[in-house]
Amino acid sequence: MSVHFDERRGVIPCKTPWGLWYQTMEDVYVEVNVLPRTSAKEIKCNLGSKQISLSVKGQEMFKGKLFGSTIEDEATWTLEDKKLIRISLMKTSREAGNCWTSLLEGEYCADPLVQEQMQKKLTLERFQRENPGFDFSGADISGNYAGGGPDFSNLGK
Repeated sequence: MSVHFDERRGVIPCKTPWGLWYQTMEDVYVEVNVLPRTSAKEIKCNLGSKQISLSVKGQEMFKGKLFGSTIEDEATWTLEDKKLIRISLMKTSREAGNCWTSLLEGEYCADPLVQEQMQKKLTLERFQRENPGFDFSGADISGNYAGGGPDFSNLGK
């Protein structure tokens, strides 16, 4: 990461029957609630660059093609406090315009309001990275933030 940006601050979660997922410019995070006292041996998690599957105690939680591609070698999962599975996926395209609209193709879609909020957050994250001397943590934006927001790279040229 080029500059510090608190990716958990202002997280825009997309709720699902099994937990939630959210994203930053670089990563997609999945949090799955499981029964207390679940052990890692009871979890089967396959993380590919374009596919994902998760089963707990033989019950499939989700399985399918990811909305976007990820770097397979950077994908991880952990079991926290024996009741929460946290999956971390690194996007191959790490820019504000790469806002996933769903976790899997056609499944666990963000509703339009959540999608709008996710895009705003990624645009603010982009602004923070491009302007490390400024604090965008409390900022709000309106207008053209779809697709990563306006491109100011040609200004002053």
